[in-house]
Amino acid sequence: MKYLEFKNALKEFPVFSYQDIRKFNPDFQRNRLYEWQLKGLIKKIRKAHYYFSDQNLNEAFFNFVANRIYRPSYISLESAFSYYNLIPEAVFSFTSVSTKKTFSLDTIIGNYEYQNIKPSLFFGYRLVKMKEFNIKIAEPEKAILDYIYLRKPNDITTFEMLRLNLEVLSTLITLSKLDAYLKVYSSNVMNKRVQLFKKYINAES
Repeated sequence: MKYLEFKNALKEFPVFSYQDIRKFNPDFQRNRLYEWQLKGLIKKIRKAHYYFSDQNLNEAFFNFVANRIYRPSYISLESAFSYYNLIPEAVFSFTSVSTKKTFSLDTIIGNYEYQNIKPSLFFGYRLVKMKEFNIKIAEPEKAILDYIYLRKPNDITTFEMLRLNLEVLSTLITLSKLDAYLKVYSSNVMNKRVQLFKKYINAES
């Protein structure tokens, strides 16, 4: 198979896997991928995941990669806070949650971190449009609960260190939705931590 034919067949795949290739060409020879890598035509992200070298690398693409290379997953935690402009600092890792095992991966385009949650807690995310990509990202309320569940804050100092923009926060979340989502956890520990969070935002407002 010639490269231009290959690229045209996969033009709708910003990130493509070997399995994607086999769907349209079951006889595809895997060594061609290595050959095209050496020529600088494609680049490898992890295992059998690649992208074309002329791909426009931007925040939207990086987040799309996070969704694509480890599934099921959605953007959450600090990366979601950054997307919603809730924290002032840049985030240097793309943080997600997944029902698969906790996993961290350094790639040529950045560091990707995935935290494990139970299947029953894999909810509360939405599809958002970032440039030409549809990205799965936690709703603000769920990003907060994911953070509390996984980072296990035990005092207000933990929230203070996040330097949350409470003015933005007040426009993004509703406490009724936060409480409704919290019930799914059925956890007294989570209830106490969320009360701590509410105490923090009330004290700072």
